[in-house]
Amino acid sequence: MRVTTAVRPRWTSSSTVWHTPVLGILACATVALAPMEGYLFAVHGQLAKVAPALLAVAWVVIRVRERRVPRAHPVHAVLALFAVVLLASAAVHTGGQFTMDYTVRWLPFLLLTVIIADLAARELPIRLLLGAAAAGATAAAGTALYAMFAQGLPRASGPVEDPNDLSYFLVVAVPMLIAALPSGRHTPPTYLSGQTFLSGQSTAIGLRVVAALAGATLVAGAMATLSRGGFLALSAAVGWLLLRRVLPLRVFAGALAVIALIGASAMSLAGPALAKAFGEKSFIAGSNVDARELRWQAAARMLAENPVLGVGPGGFRSEYAAASHNAEIGEQTPVAHNMYLEVAAELGLPGFVLFLALLVLATVATERVLRASRHRRPMVAVQAALIAVVVASTFLSQQYYLPLWLLIGLAVAAESRLHERRGSADAGAPCDQ
Repeated sequence: MRVTTAVRPRWTSSSTVWHTPVLGILACATVALAPMEGYLFAVHGQLAKVAPALLAVAWVVIRVRERRVPRAHPVHAVLALFAVVLLASAAVHTGGQFTMDYTVRWLPFLLLTVIIADLAARELPIRLLLGAAAAGATAAAGTALYAMFAQGLPRASGPVEDPNDLSYFLVVAVPMLIAALPSGRHTPPTYLSGQTFLSGQSTAIGLRVVAALAGATLVAGAMATLSRGGFLALSAAVGWLLLRRVLPLRVFAGALAVIALIGASAMSLAGPALAKAFGEKSFIAGSNVDARELRWQAAARMLAENPVLGVGPGGFRSEYAAASHNAEIGEQTPVAHNMYLEVAAELGLPGFVLFLALLVLATVATERVLRASRHRRPMVAVQAALIAVVVASTFLSQQYYLPLWLLIGLAVAAESRLHERRGSADAGAPCDQ
């Protein structure tokens, strides 16, 4: 009988005993604190950048010491080309009012995508990062709801200044929460019995209760922002989960009942305030539609006049008044409220194509992993989160927020893990992760 001994992965060394916890804590802090940036900015203007900066420094130092580079993936080439286009556009429009600020905003996200992809492919479980992101978004939803009712605010906000942007974080976190949960089909080994078995059952029940409360908080917080784009994004994500049979119909029906109960309770406790908020939202809805149409037309005009390198990072804001012929007297430097048009207007067609390529490659990576894996829930949930990003970004400028880049990095990491398993199997090594 042939005995196969376990082979330690080639990247494992004694240094990972302390490397992995340090990187894990910093990575989880980075993704969990992202939805709380409004509160962090209120304390200090640079506080929100501390965790990502420490993560980047630690990752670079550790990888240099280990003499390792990330596993090659087509996304890395696209990110590099995108950075070249970004810097070229910034160089051409170096005198722009917002050029330097927005160039500095872009570059950390490109680096964080590489870091997250590398960490989730080697040291950190993908579910851990998804769980950290969902936990941070749940905390943001809870604090926003509390502030809304305690301070009498018309819409939920605070953790992120704009309610629409807050809705984006909360909606994307709903499928992340589902992905972070262990499979419900898992059963304890047969040798477990007595108190151990009961503890396992209790833990599973406890996780489901916590997940249900977190999901209700996320959905309630998203609804309290009164963001129509957020509602459409949530509907698209949930529809994908139902279509791919990851979200059971009975769970969906139960969630709808809980949401209805929360809504009825909110109306009974704060009916007049909510009615006023809905009235104000309805009043400004028409003007919002007109304003966005003006901005989209201005972005298209900028792209048509500057198709190669656009108007530069942040150029939409500085060029909007001229491109729109002062169509909005009260808004001289707004955002486009459409991620795709804003990226195209600022970075030109090459930057826009590369940006779309990142989304396409991430989606293809998740589908490849899904077809090769027995555990469907995490990747379907990541796909649903990507769908939420794509839909919400039709109405919002979300390229400067972490969820998009986190999902791209995790998709790359999942495909890298798949290639590693196949390589280990071809070499005769065990395939377990």
